[in-house]
Amino acid sequence: MIHMEPIQVGEHTFIGVEVKLPKTTLLTISNSRGYIMCGALDVGLLNERLADRKILAARAVGVKTLEQLLEAPMESVTTEAEQLGIKPGMPGYEALLKLV
Repeated sequence: MIHMEPIQVGEHTFIGVEVKLPKTTLLTISNSRGYIMCGALDVGLLNERLADRKILAARAVGVKTLEQLLEAPMESVTTEAEQLGIKPGMPGYEALLKLV
């Protein structure tokens, strides 16, 4: 099952997506510039094999809901996201605000 909902962070609206799969749930919160995601995101792949795409993304591990993703510290970030000021340890909502 796929669930989508608007996520407010300050004055900005993002899109939250929850995909229920067998034994796991994929979570992402995004806007037109980039996204934060659950532990399923492969930051290494984005930085190494897809570097030419300059993807703005960050990953949090151990989250089970969109609300947890907003509060969780980012465990890893893409090179492009780091250049934008998104750092490991930063809560999800702060990372999202750097994308506006």
